Amino acid sequence: MVSIDALVGIGLVALGLVLTPGPNMIYLVSRSITQGRRAGLISLMGVATGFFVYLTAVAAGIVTVFALVPAVYTVIKLAGAAYLLWLAWQAVRPGGVSAFAPKELTVDPPRKLFTMGLITNLLNPKIAILYVSLLPQFVDPARGQVALQSLMLGLTQICIALTVNALIVLTAGTVAAFLARRPRWLSAQRYVMGTVLAGLALHLAADRSTAAALKP
Repeated sequence: MVSIDALVGIGLVALGLVLTPGPNMIYLVSRSITQGRRAGLISLMGVATGFFVYLTAVAAGIVTVFALVPAVYTVIKLAGAAYLLWLAWQAVRPGGVSAFAPKELTVDPPRKLFTMGLITNLLNPKIAILYVSLLPQFVDPARGQVALQSLMLGLTQICIALTVNALIVLTAGTVAAFLARRPRWLSAQRYVMGTVLAGLALHLAADRSTAAALKP
């Protein structure tokens, strides 16, 4: 069974990623401001479906890959740490653009809103690396049932991501207006998220665990 530490760890990663501007946030905010909350929530349903597609693929394949090629675990760990550091830099670098200053979009019907949310998530490099590179870091082979651990960790990430994204959709207009009048608040958010992501990256890079004991 998955440990409490692992659930907390993936929860922090999920929170840091969902609060760091990326394709999903930009699309949901833009759609909500342009077409309203209902359109934003329909788009979020597409994003949610994309999360479950990734989770299903990872839960089905992680055991086999790590058991056959344990070295992949180390490569994935270092790649994940490097990506978190890159996200940390993107959060604090000069000239960063806020997701709450979105582009105008044309009005789309519900089916297209759902499809675009799904495609945006499936093609989002943040989510791909989260499931391929970061989530496996919190799986403990010694606890057995690796696929079940992956499923539980993934569901934790999905719950956090959907909750935060739903709040973003519902408050996008208000938050955009608030931050437009208070740029220092936006800057503070960027530095807090950058610090969290950098800390997680260093923790992953320093972890000496291996996948040698992985068993299907």
